[in-house]
Amino acid sequence: MTFNCIIVDDEYLAQDLLEGYVKKMPHLKMLAKCNNAMQAIEALQKHAVDILFLDIQMPDLTGLELLKTMNKKPAVILTTAYSEYALESYEFNVVDYLLKPIPFERFVQAVNKATELIQLKRKPTQVISSATPALAPTKDHFFVKSNHKSVKIRFDDIYYIQGLREYVSIFTKEKRYVTLEAMKNLEDILPKNKFTRTHKSFIVSIEKVDAVVGNMLEMNKKQIPIGKTYRKEVMRVFS
Repeated sequence: MTFNCIIVDDEYLAQDLLEGYVKKMPHLKMLAKCNNAMQAIEALQKHAVDILFLDIQMPDLTGLELLKTMNKKPAVILTTAYSEYALESYEFNVVDYLLKPIPFERFVQAVNKATELIQLKRKPTQVISSATPALAPTKDHFFVKSNHKSVKIRFDDIYYIQGLREYVSIFTKEKRYVTLEAMKNLEDILPKNKFTRTHKSFIVSIEKVDAVVGNMLEMNKKQIPIGKTYRKEVMRVFS
């Protein structure tokens, strides 16, 4: 299966780096390189794009402003030199947020997340029929439908859960599971003394949080955003 990509970045060196990474992955096909948001709009109208590699800081129209104009979005992977946009970016259900300079390993991780979500979306009927029944929990675990099979996930193995539109990614220490499910359904079955909602797109394991820094939680070398709606409860949990 081939996934069509476009790169949007006003820095030519950044474009060349991403283009080189794309060429290393045979299942990716680059359709266009764009220097600004207006060129990106034209490319998105012209091509069927699966993955959009999008810089944030660009003249005239930023990457986040571009996302606000789009009703139907491809899988978006943000690329930026600025970490301060991470919290705002999650409001757009982006697949991943890559900080420049981008290591190839980190690029591959982001692409794998995007392609898994795209494949689920292309074959939704194989998941929907058994997604919700499979959630039935027991005392220490529950089952989800992932990769066409029911997988047992122990509560104690979960680090955090990220919602991406109608899908969720469940992150454990060893693996990530992608399933078609609502965040609310997962929130309802997770033990309240072990998990807390920090953002419309995130649920975290309380015991696995290492630190609270401003509007972010730090855990396992990952930063999890704290949304305004959930901040009061998060501060209570970690006070």
